[in-house]
Amino acid sequence: MRLGVDLGGTKTEIIALADDGRELLRQRIPTPQGDYLATLMSIAGLVESVENSLGQRGTVGIGIPGAESLATGLIKNANSTCLIGKPLKRDLQALLQREIRLANDANCFALSEAVDGSGQDAEIVFGIILGTGVGGGIVIRRQVLTGANAIAGEWGHNPLPLPSGDDLPLPPCYCGRTGCTEAYLSGPALAADHRRHTGQTLTASEIDRRAADGDAGCEASLQRYEERLGRALAGVINLLDPQVIVIGGGLSNMQRLYRNLPDTCRPHIFSDGFSTKFLPPKHGDSSGVRGAAWLWN
Repeated sequence: MRLGVDLGGTKTEIIALADDGRELLRQRIPTPQGDYLATLMSIAGLVESVENSLGQRGTVGIGIPGAESLATGLIKNANSTCLIGKPLKRDLQALLQREIRLANDANCFALSEAVDGSGQDAEIVFGIILGTGVGGGIVIRRQVLTGANAIAGEWGHNPLPLPSGDDLPLPPCYCGRTGCTEAYLSGPALAADHRRHTGQTLTASEIDRRAADGDAGCEASLQRYEERLGRALAGVINLLDPQVIVIGGGLSNMQRLYRNLPDTCRPHIFSDGFSTKFLPPKHGDSSGVRGAAWLWN
């Protein structure tokens, strides 16, 4: 039995998978806010609860909104700031009395879709998260690529390629740099761009809905967004050449992305042909927690 835990900013979810990928049990609880010790205990409690319910012990994989430093073993780059600088893996192994495997949540999302999701037949899968932030994970032959600095797939903090016109001035990013892809392509960034051009304060989903109803301002905002997304993903495609890009996060619900991205990417692709597929996640918002379980694949 494989147990996967998705440690999110607002909720923590656990799933138990049989060896063939069947879901055996799932539980979800609120994530303790700003409390590292309470976070450790909540994860341990979930594991104990599921194992008691199913009467068996499982391997444990955990997806987190950050990464484990390969130099120190401490957590870095985490949106849940109470984790930063903490030995999360070591502490959880002590609590659970077993080895655990830890990975960035976007890596878990990509792994889930590569193992038994939308990218299950692909050699290279790039999984992207378009939501409150912009993240990514790379899976090659069903193995997560971590990288020398544990940042493989972090395309959200590359500069947006070829900024000009409406892309300027370069917007600040929470990471301390300016012009990051995330500062253009997150849900809040789309809403901010729309507000600058129209004066309207709308969420990304509202912009999408109004564009479908014929609102010209919303349509223009989405076209700017798609053109930027095409530029950003073209750089990834030229480097990795994935067969499949799976799109997760709240903005993955915008169905027009799957129709329009091939055309916005194509002008920037260094090839005479372009066959990369853009697909929604087969497992939806369950992909991250399933991918955590598949860290023991």
